[in-house]
Amino acid sequence: MSGWRVIIVTGRGKLDLRYNSISIRRDNGTDFIHIGEVNTLILETTTISITAALMCELIKQKVKVIFCDEKSNPHFELLPFYGSHDCSAKIKEQIAWTDFLKESLWTIIVTEKIENQMKLLKKLNKEEYRILQEYASQIEHNDNTNREGHSAKIYFSALFGNNFSRNKENSLNAFLNYGYQLLLSTFNKEIVANGYLTQIGIFHKNMFNYYNLSSDLMEPFRVIVDELAYKENPQNLKR
Repeated sequence: MSGWRVIIVTGRGKLDLRYNSISIRRDNGTDFIHIGEVNTLILETTTISITAALMCELIKQKVKVIFCDEKSNPHFELLPFYGSHDCSAKIKEQIAWTDFLKESLWTIIVTEKIENQMKLLKKLNKEEYRILQEYASQIEHNDNTNREGHSAKIYFSALFGNNFSRNKENSLNAFLNYGYQLLLSTFNKEIVANGYLTQIGIFHKNMFNYYNLSSDLMEPFRVIVDELAYKENPQNLKR
């Protein structure tokens, strides 16, 4: 069972396994962190090397390992092939999920997502929360009327201004993307640990997306990142 600490390694260094601890060797010395204390290990630069022995032990002890690219953005992660003793049975069950079941689950997910967005706007004294409250009450089976999409337009404009777009390259979207990627990684870990496949989703079905199920389940929790972005970047936002 993984621990509680999030360890972010920056700069140049070598990571190795020493006495059930992570050895972080740098030019100015070596630090040791007991693996049992670690929940997540983030390697923030591409100048860090890590041994296979350490990676195997981290996987065994269910530590989430995230590798960043040359821009320090989360790029990929380590996941075990088998996260549960009964994963074969779980996967058979997952493959057999009916369309009606998946549509019903997606209806619940969208409802929770919009309600959480509404609660955040209300918490921040944004009057637009009333519109989302109405949208949440209008959701049909499988969100056939796309209340999720309509809510997103109102929600992001209320939070970050009418000129905000998720398609623009700026510091705010970089913040959101980083946070969403860490959130996605958390769901990847839990899904695999419970014996299911991240590739087979409920609503998301992109053949090039390895994390369709994670993309589904994380939706109601995106507001955690949104609120952090709102609070941490007030000087950059036009509300």
